[in-house]
Amino acid sequence: MEDKRLEATARLLEVMNTLRRECPWDREQTFDSLRSNTIEETYELADAILDHNMEGIKEELGDLLLHVVFYSKLGEEQGAFDFTDVANALCDKLIYRHPHVYGDIHANTPDEVKENWEALKLRKKKRKSGTLGGVPRSLPAMVKAYRVGEKAAATGFDWERREDVWAKVKEETAEVEAEINSKDHDRLEGEFGDLFFALINACRLYGVDPEAALERTNKKFIRRFNYMEEHAAAEGHMLHDMTLDQMEALWQQAKKEE
Repeated sequence: MEDKRLEATARLLEVMNTLRRECPWDREQTFDSLRSNTIEETYELADAILDHNMEGIKEELGDLLLHVVFYSKLGEEQGAFDFTDVANALCDKLIYRHPHVYGDIHANTPDEVKENWEALKLRKKKRKSGTLGGVPRSLPAMVKAYRVGEKAAATGFDWERREDVWAKVKEETAEVEAEINSKDHDRLEGEFGDLFFALINACRLYGVDPEAALERTNKKFIRRFNYMEEHAAAEGHMLHDMTLDQMEALWQQAKKEE
């Protein structure tokens, strides 16, 4: 098994070398030109994971691995690093951040492991920006909010009981309602942001991935809305010609069909 893995890795690296030499498109690529494609591939992997599509996950992992190999090849050409450096640096980092496996530190629960992980990352990198400095600026806002909450919680800055988060959610909801009445759009946007942040922290505390939860609802809404359009069309109607009560009846019918 190990020999097959090594052979596959060597084959992939050699294919990358060939493409970089002989393919006009591959020859032109740079770190900057690949960046947006890497982000897209990451989202495609995330979609496959949400769908529990194992064949899709395998394919998208391959696409993402291609980008790791491609960036490593670009680094090699510039004399900065190569695939070996990338893999060894990752191994060194994993060993350093798992002293409960490779050292004499004890961590008996996933939460203790995460606390040690965050502390070690901060100590190793000595970030001037502190605990939250490792959160990438370009992360989508929802993912960023979740990571910010996680990192802050790792320092002990969190609700003592997870049930206490609901008081914050209610407080932020009331502030949104107050700003709606004031008709100040800028302040309203800020209060909606605070409400989203509180809800995302509630998800974190209850072990729910907010991105997965929202995407699940997106898919459910799309499925039901498509049902409404299809059944309205079958009856010779378009949704914008129907009353709200008629559309609601189709919506309830769609729910029953699930």
